[in-house]
This record gives sequence, structure tokens and C-alpha cells, in this order.
Amino acid sequence: MKSYRLNRLFNAKSGRCFDVAVDHGFFNQPGFLQGIEDMREVVKTLVDAGPDAIQLTVGQARHLQGLPGRQKPSLVLRTDVANVYGKELPASRFSLMIEETMLQAVRHDAACVCVNLFQIPGAPEVHAQCVENILRLKPQADYYGMPMMVEPLVFRPNHEAGGYQVDGDVVKIIHLVRQAVELGADVIKADPTEEVAAYHQVIEVASGIPVLVRGGGRVSDREILERTAGLLEQGASGIVYGRNVIQHPSPAGITRSLMAMVHDGAGVDAALALI
Repeated sequence: MKSYRLNRLFNAKSGRCFDVAVDHGFFNQPGFLQGIEDMREVVKTLVDAGPDAIQLTVGQARHLQGLPGRQKPSLVLRTDVANVYGKELPASRFSLMIEETMLQAVRHDAACVCVNLFQIPGAPEVHAQCVENILRLKPQADYYGMPMMVEPLVFRPNHEAGGYQVDGDVVKIIHLVRQAVELGADVIKADPTEEVAAYHQVIEVASGIPVLVRGGGRVSDREILERTAGLLEQGASGIVYGRNVIQHPSPAGITRSLMAMVHDGAGVDAALALI
């Protein structure tokens, strides 16, 4: 049954996926709501732009799944909430799962669920919590036929950049991606490496599990498109971008541009012209 849902997640034309992540409000972090203050309008704009999937929480999935008709992006349901994204790590850190995770995903008609696998300098206990979450989730995923997307995130020290900035170290990324595969991931959502030309090593270590690359912080249009082109050439099965879409002056335009790259093989200049 997982293959049925994966068929809804990955585009039939290219076999790739463009998932727009708008689950940032889940984490109670100042600055994360820029561009997504009114989720009703955000989801409507994204649905009109037509990515393959939208990543949402249990509280916001209704804005997507309540829309009529069949032609809308698939739901990727965020399953865990954490408090580790600030400039300083709190004294008490957590990464908690929603209850009855897969049952909630089935009720929301999700095509996939997403769960974190953090590696945070100075917070090994959060890594342990993430592993426990995934170990609990795996048998549920198999029972309900729900694909499990694991998100291995290698943090830079929080005081340098906060928890959402990519470390980029290929060795760290490779080892955390491999752990995600070993834990039973059906899809990987991984950091980009500092050197895009090294990303084939991440693809290789995933051993056939599709790898979607997260976008990280907001950058210029040319930079995100050039990076995307390079990652696709390295073998990535798609992208999961959030702030580079929702904080863009034209979310529909940048979505159109990225969809052309992911599914039609458009070059950077051709994609720029579509924004």
C-alpha cells in the first residue's frame, strides 16, 4: 500500500517530487511566521501554483484537504514538534510525536508523513528522542501502508545560526542519512552539502531510497535555481523547499520555475524567465 501513496507523492512524468514545507508555525519560534501569517491564503496560493505536495501540520492540513476536487497537491503530514531552533538551546529540550500518528495521517488522507532525525551539537538527548520516535513510527507506517519520510538534520551550533541553518559537512550528512535509511525510512529529506558536486555521495549512501533535498535559508533566485539544477544532476529525487517559496515575492512564480526544473529539465535561465 505504501506504493499507492508514493504514486501520489512523486510526479508521474519525471518520477520526482517538489514538496513545499509550510509547517514552520508548529515550532513556536520567532521569525518563522514570515510569509505564512494567514495559512488560508498561503495554502490557496500554493494549490493554485500546483507543486506535487504541501507539508503541513495536523492543525493546518484542513486548509488543503478541505478544498474540493481531485487536482490538488498531496499532503505530507508533519508528525513531530521540537523546541531546538533558537539561537540558544533551552535548558529542557524535546522532540515530541503527535499521538496516534499514523491513524491521524490516514484520517487526513496524507500521502506521506515526515519525522525529524536531529544531530545537534551539545544536545545528544534530542537525537536519542528522534531515534525513539522513528522506532515507534516504523511499525505503524508498515501496518497502515503510510510512507515515512525521515528528515536527517545536521545542525550548526545554535549560537552561530540557529537550528535551521545547514551545517553542509558531507561526512556528517552522509552518516546521518545512512542512519535514517537503517531505521527504515521510505523517503529521505536531507540537507544540501556545502559542495553540490559531492551530493552523489548522499544519494549513494541512501542505497536506493529516494532523497529529497531541503532548501535551507532564503537566498537569491539564481542561487536557489543553480543549486537545484546541481542537486538534480547529482541524482536527487526532488526538493522540499519552504522559505525560498513562501517568503518569495511571487510564491506562484518561483513554484512554477522550480516545477519546470524538477519535472521538465529546464535550465537555470529558462526557469528564471518563468518567475
